[in-house]
Amino acid sequence: MTQILRLRQRILFGKAIALGPGKAELLQRIGETGSISAAARQMGMSYRRAWLLVDTMNQCFTSPLIETAAGGKGGGGATLTPLGHDVLARYYRMQALAEAAVAEELAELEQYLAPTPPDDPH
Repeated sequence: MTQILRLRQRILFGKAIALGPGKAELLQRIGETGSISAAARQMGMSYRRAWLLVDTMNQCFTSPLIETAAGGKGGGGATLTPLGHDVLARYYRMQALAEAAVAEELAELEQYLAPTPPDDPH
């Protein structure tokens, strides 16, 4: 049987979500595209929302995870800093460790689930 439950991990710093699944995906896509706006488009979110997420992440750590260059004639862009690469890799390692640690419990929990998930998970 394929496991249908999954664990989603968020790293809280005070009341702020320093890193979670969406922010990790945004970091990864910024690293791949070199652009906050391209990453946001790929994720179906507004540039403003992506920028706010980037700003929160940058404020939560000792130095920025993403550096930006202003647009204009030469074009702008965004890159992951060495810290950004390190934080993203650590987040994915922690996620894998957490999933492995609770895999048996999740499999057992599945027996209590309804036949189909609700349309709106909120």
